[in-house]
Amino acid sequence: MTRARDKVLLAMSGGVDSSVAAALLLRAGYDVVGCFMRLGSPGETLETMTRDEGGACTTGTAGVSGGVSGGGVKVGHQGCCSINDAADARQVAAELGIPFYVVNFKRDFGRVISYFVDEYVRGRTPNPCVRCNDWLKFGKLHDYAVQIGATHVASGHYARIDREGTSPRLMRGVDHSKDQSYVLFGAPRERLASMLLPIGEMEKPRVRDLARELGLPVFDKPDSQEICFVPDNDYAGLVERVAPEQARPGPIVNERGEVVGTHAGQHRFTVGQRRGVKLALGTPAYVLERDAATNTVRIGPPEALDVGSLIASEANWLTDPPAPGQTRVCLARYRSNGRAVPARVRTLAPLGADQPSPSGRHERFEVVFEEPQRAVAPGQAVVLYDASEPDWVIGGGWIASVT
Repeated sequence: MTRARDKVLLAMSGGVDSSVAAALLLRAGYDVVGCFMRLGSPGETLETMTRDEGGACTTGTAGVSGGVSGGGVKVGHQGCCSINDAADARQVAAELGIPFYVVNFKRDFGRVISYFVDEYVRGRTPNPCVRCNDWLKFGKLHDYAVQIGATHVASGHYARIDREGTSPRLMRGVDHSKDQSYVLFGAPRERLASMLLPIGEMEKPRVRDLARELGLPVFDKPDSQEICFVPDNDYAGLVERVAPEQARPGPIVNERGEVVGTHAGQHRFTVGQRRGVKLALGTPAYVLERDAATNTVRIGPPEALDVGSLIASEANWLTDPPAPGQTRVCLARYRSNGRAVPARVRTLAPLGADQPSPSGRHERFEVVFEEPQRAVAPGQAVVLYDASEPDWVIGGGWIASVT
């Protein structure tokens, strides 16, 4: 990073990564303001979307604790947004001598929970961490930065912004084992210039060593692993409290459509799942598809999970997309902890403006894999990297269908 005197708004989660990011920004000469996103505390309620008798979404509340009451739902806070995390972030800010603010994003966070539930109800597999980055960390937080006169927004993600060329580029983190470029693909292209990712050039062990050297109290704090708003990682229980009609039995069918068992709700499964199917068929059985309309789960052998292509919606291009009728060789990554595989991408006609789009984007593209890929789940993000420069994120979207 180049030494500057610009004001930077840093998203502080209370973890070691954002804490070291704060120290690095100070070392580089930035005027750093720490910010913790308040997403709700135990005993409070979040405004979110509940469902009426016809299944339509209506405004309601999601209780952070205390069980179901009216439209409320018990929501836990762990991982990157708990009360303890807020206290840790405040302590680090005090140690470094930087201003620290807590911004109330409870109302906006309800949108993330609503999205999470709606995707399961539709038979898709959501990725709330990507949506949270899009809508909050590099959405609402940018708006807040403007209000306080900050020129940049920073975070402790393991990714990089390359500023060497004519326009900034989003790149994978140097530590590929911790790379988080996948969850940042939805950042608007025009905002890359104002993004700072201070630890993207470092490997995780060095980040912890630096935190220890600086005397930061979170140097040995474990990384968060679970979805922060799901109590005990029981995502199915959360779905059922918001959409109780989903907790109903349905058929499990094989590839020939024959009923071979029953389940307690299609939302309890995901494409590629084997554990939890609980059927003694004599051969391994994997979840191939979830049909939300009929509450049916289809299973089959692992090879039946192979797909050759996908169609993605809500495209976000971080460079110029392929021209209509043209394809571009790329690498495609279709799960956050997966590898990027060789593929070709071409743009498709956009959806109509009247079609639902959580991000407001309607562009689409098709990805054709060089070799069949296994367990590509609709609802997940697919992120595209340049074939000749594999660290460069060129765009991404949300998987709508597979073939």
